[in-house]
Amino acid sequence: MAQQGIQLDEAKFCCSICLDLLKDPVTISCGHSYCMSCIKNHWDEEDQKKIHSCPQCRQTFIPRPALVKSTVLAELLEELKKTGLQAAPPDHFYAGPGDVACDFCMGRKLKALKSCLVCLASYCEQHLQPHYDVAPLKKHKLGDPSKKLHENICSCHDEVMKIFCRTDQQCICYLCSMDEHKGHDTVSAAAERTERQKELGVSRQKIQQRIQDKERDMKVLQQEVKAINHSADKAVEDSEKIFTELGHYVEKRSSDVKEQIRYQQKAEVRRAEELQEMLKQEIAELRRKDAELEQLSHTEDHINFLQRYTPLSHLSESTDLPSANIRPLRYFQDVTVAVSEARDKLEDILSEEWPKISLTVTEVDVLLPQPEPKTRVEFLQYSRQITLDPNTAHRHLSLSEGNRKTTLMGEEQLYSTHPERFTERWQVLSREGLTGRCYWEVEWSGSLVSIAVSYKDTDRRRTFDVRAFGCNDRSWALDCYKNSYKFKHNNIKTPISGPRSSRVGVYLDHRAGILSFYSVSETMTLLHRVQTTFTQPLYTGFWLPNSKGDTAVLCTLK
Repeated sequence: MAQQGIQLDEAKFCCSICLDLLKDPVTISCGHSYCMSCIKNHWDEEDQKKIHSCPQCRQTFIPRPALVKSTVLAELLEELKKTGLQAAPPDHFYAGPGDVACDFCMGRKLKALKSCLVCLASYCEQHLQPHYDVAPLKKHKLGDPSKKLHENICSCHDEVMKIFCRTDQQCICYLCSMDEHKGHDTVSAAAERTERQKELGVSRQKIQQRIQDKERDMKVLQQEVKAINHSADKAVEDSEKIFTELGHYVEKRSSDVKEQIRYQQKAEVRRAEELQEMLKQEIAELRRKDAELEQLSHTEDHINFLQRYTPLSHLSESTDLPSANIRPLRYFQDVTVAVSEARDKLEDILSEEWPKISLTVTEVDVLLPQPEPKTRVEFLQYSRQITLDPNTAHRHLSLSEGNRKTTLMGEEQLYSTHPERFTERWQVLSREGLTGRCYWEVEWSGSLVSIAVSYKDTDRRRTFDVRAFGCNDRSWALDCYKNSYKFKHNNIKTPISGPRSSRVGVYLDHRAGILSFYSVSETMTLLHRVQTTFTQPLYTGFWLPNSKGDTAVLCTLK
């Protein structure tokens, strides 16, 4: 009871603002007491309102009351301190939201330091002391503060659960073991913990080994990233240097052509100016002679006329231009034509080599080698949305559904002329070039549909007989018949066995040189797999050689 009285006194002698023991106590007219500094700060904040209030009872005061230290209360506090009254703990010692509170604190509860797994209660430092001092309590199992102690109580019998039922894989109390779990394989919770602790140790070893493996992979990746950054920077630097050198070479040739043109221009202009000067002199001489002749023509003295007259044959020879005959005024236009032809040849070379350059860039892969997908879900990670290129479609193929579906038609379609259009085989290629890892699916119908991948220029370098997909070394094709499959490459045909399906999946790992065809239904079945080396981006394509109405659709995958 004495202890409880001290606790009540502690509460009474605490400031309600700072929640600590009163310092320089003052008592205002409503009867409530505060630390002098606390109530001053409170009223300082209310100065703008011109009304001051008590933080506890809200009584107002006008004007602001003067504060006088309560001498009697201060002396009483000093006396109580000597008898054991201590200041209240700081705020961070009290339990807040999310903290485990002491089950034995009265009033405002302190944070729990430990939870007793036998008492199923939590204790602050003060109330935990008996568990360290009292012999019976020393045997209790203490653990970190927990809000889940109630989960150790059997919901049926309100008893502590100390038994584990291996049959039902759950914790039970001793009454459960004699009731609904009677005859089951039961052991003490401690024994089961020991067994599972061993499993946990093995699991941890496996996890730690995986951590080591992944950390090793991480280091490899870090080295790869460092190497790829260095290599990329070097490649950019080298390529810029090469293109700069090429630019300097072009500038040099441009300067040479300009210099030659200007040199030739000056030479021709100089020749023309020399001829102009000669012509001016000759014109002046002719005009002078004409004036003399005109004057002579008016002479009345016949003897004088005859003595002074000189025939035209005695005149100096006329200056003839090197090209007196008229020619087209082309002059240096032929130079422009020659330079244009050189530019066109350079553009053709760069255009032809660019796919190879681009492919070497896209083939760079810093990721660790990854296994080939096994399930359709894994394949769908690499799905690509592909469309067909109308500029390549044969005139008997109609495109629809956003250029994802092609149908063999009896009449020709109104396509414009284009150099990439198939003109002899009923074929079409995709618009998108494929590199890296890609997956797509094709829904087909009809008597025969050929699903292919091909280099872009497969039909530009071959004769008619080998332009069909799979009939050359630049394309690979799976011919889908009603009851069978056939794979073709370089005009070698290989019969394929497998479940017939109207949907075919195609997987491409360009860098690894893997091309796989799958029959897709409820499961995926591998029909044929190619291992080779691809040197250019690949384009998917269709060949519909047989019946009007045959279709092939690039599926939309989600």
